[in-house]
Amino acid sequence: MKAADVRKSAFAMPLTSPSYPPGPYRFVDREYMIITYRTDPDAIRALLPEPLEAPEPIVKYEFIRMPDSTGFGNYTESGQVIPVTHEGKSGGFVHSMYLDDDAPIAGGREIWGFPKKLAQPSLTAAKDVLLGTLDYGAVRVATGTMGFKHRALDLAKVKASMLQPNYLLKIIPHVDCSPRICELVRYYLEDVTVKGAWEAPAALELFEHALAPVARLPVRDVLSGVHILADLTLGLGEVVHDYLNETPAKSAQGNKPASRK
Repeated sequence: MKAADVRKSAFAMPLTSPSYPPGPYRFVDREYMIITYRTDPDAIRALLPEPLEAPEPIVKYEFIRMPDSTGFGNYTESGQVIPVTHEGKSGGFVHSMYLDDDAPIAGGREIWGFPKKLAQPSLTAAKDVLLGTLDYGAVRVATGTMGFKHRALDLAKVKASMLQPNYLLKIIPHVDCSPRICELVRYYLEDVTVKGAWEAPAALELFEHALAPVARLPVRDVLSGVHILADLTLGLGEVVHDYLNETPAKSAQGNKPASRK
């Protein structure tokens, strides 16, 4: 294979059999259970990278079913998002993600910098309760519950919250294990259609684990439980800060925000 052929065909690894196709990536009937809780301020400060700021010690714990995802298939995900501000604008920092499918693990880490690790999350309806669990190997790491569709929410307000920017810390090592890429990445959800959204009483338990440390952001007070069903496209990212140069970075998209509807 000529060098020009390598450059032409290379977009992911392995070169001759990538783990995922090029985007865009469309999600149909994506289902969320999001339990918002208050945690310790010191715990937030210890984990949140500058220049992001957390106005309050709040965490959103998410269980997500993705039964129809372009290129990624049918899988489930669970993790933590910290509400933040960046340059005065509200958004969310994706702190941890655990899922059960190789393609979105590889694609999420390589393209955007999602902090994805292999585990066994689930989200099911257990009679009158929505039940989310996360197991890492044989160990239970998280259990979340909320009442099933108690009160409908304003779909326009839910959609507006989903259109806020999201932030990731993308780290790619050099061959000597020093960081070759260390960037703050911003991305948006696009073409969002909210099919339904509900609130109900919720509860969340997090358990200590050496390699799935969700309990480093301990639950002090559960604030809300929200259940959402939506279609959306996962937009590509833009670099907003380069930690190796310590300067705001120009986006690969010309520093323009992703188009949103």
